[in-house]
Amino acid sequence: MFYMLSAASPEIVVLVTACLVLLVDSSLRDRGHAAAYWLAQAGLLLALIGCALLLPRVAGLRWFFGMVVIDPLAVVLKSFVLVLVIVALIYGREYLRPRRWLSGEYFALTLMVALGALVLISAGSLLMVYLGLELMSLSLYALVALHRDAPATSEAAMKYFVLGALASGMLLYGMSLVYGVTGTLDLQTLARTLTAAQTGQPVWVLALVLIIAGVAFKLGTVPFHMWVPDVYQGAATPVTLLVSTAPKIAAYAMAMRLLAMGLSAGAAQWSPILIVLAVASMALGNLVAIAQSDIKRMLAYSTIAHMGFLLLGVLAASPAGYAGAMFYSIVYALMSLGAFGVVILLAGAGPETDRLDEFTGLGRRSPWFALVALILFFSLAGVPPFAGFWAKWFVIKELIHSGHVVVAALAVFFSVIGAYYYLRIIRLMYFDVGEAARPLAADGDLSLALSVNGLAILAIGVMPGVLMSTCLRAIGH
Repeated sequence: MFYMLSAASPEIVVLVTACLVLLVDSSLRDRGHAAAYWLAQAGLLLALIGCALLLPRVAGLRWFFGMVVIDPLAVVLKSFVLVLVIVALIYGREYLRPRRWLSGEYFALTLMVALGALVLISAGSLLMVYLGLELMSLSLYALVALHRDAPATSEAAMKYFVLGALASGMLLYGMSLVYGVTGTLDLQTLARTLTAAQTGQPVWVLALVLIIAGVAFKLGTVPFHMWVPDVYQGAATPVTLLVSTAPKIAAYAMAMRLLAMGLSAGAAQWSPILIVLAVASMALGNLVAIAQSDIKRMLAYSTIAHMGFLLLGVLAASPAGYAGAMFYSIVYALMSLGAFGVVILLAGAGPETDRLDEFTGLGRRSPWFALVALILFFSLAGVPPFAGFWAKWFVIKELIHSGHVVVAALAVFFSVIGAYYYLRIIRLMYFDVGEAARPLAADGDLSLALSVNGLAILAIGVMPGVLMSTCLRAIGH
């Protein structure tokens, strides 16, 4: 029993911390916001230490009747999720505090998002996949609607909730059909007993389509992308930052648990579907992003394109391809974290404005943060030697090795197109002179976190082998 509880120690710590945050904030009222923040950070740090202690002694352990899997993949992804949430809270606090929007609910809901992601990453059965997904999703719906006075926020929250409920319903229906075909909810048993005769049944194809639809919605790929631009634009920037980071890693884990592990016998059926989703996402995301003048909306379409790239790694259906997709999900989350950190920095304590013009002259106003932004946007564009280049390189290389040469060529083509709207921001920062912009006022925590974020992207780009070898070991290659 002790080992079972220790295996779930990160989830237990995050859950207890979320409850304590609500108690502290409600007891101390306005004075409780600072205490709630530090308590949330302490709980996340303690959970991260718990993950580090689990790493030396994991070898595909299964607990709670096989519903929870503690393997290297789970531990590595959980660790990155916790790091992302810790940094997201730093960014969020510096944005919300001067606007008097800071609340215990924000910290508690963020912790519940992290908890849902942790449960989803360790899911060993279809039941745990659904529970983790819903816990994370419901918390995100509430976060998006947290500042409901703004019409755009209310619209974004409603659209996110309605479409998310439809996607969850499709996923649940697909899982019920899989259970009807196989008679099991356990992913390991499913992978071991699934036969060619079962995967040839029409009901199986329907189940697969519904499950992929649920995964595609959480990733935000075409044609399940309708919520992404509106939610990114309508939600408060710290919430948008959170939506674009930790849940993407959790969604990658969900794709791995469902497709690459549980439903691997049906790869011949789900591979063509992933090709369509990936190519359509790269095409629409990169082309529509060019026309955007709102930075959050541009990053939303950028996310759609990047999630198409991530699916290409899963499409390769090889350990190295899965590791490449894992590398991509981690690097993208770090890049998105930094990009929205720059947006928060530019907003300062004034009224929120998301126009691309805010970047004009940043190279003169703040050379250091302009350099950090340059690293982040060059990396998002896939310019060598930054981390984003290696993320695309590993995925495209595995695509070619798996025989998908045409898809790899399309990926390169759309990557070149996508570089345009990132380079436009670099031009605004260093070569355009606009009207007098507001001075930058960065708090010490925000400055340090953003600097470390940018330097981490640079370090991964200079030494990509360290993270890639970690991903390969996590996959078991």
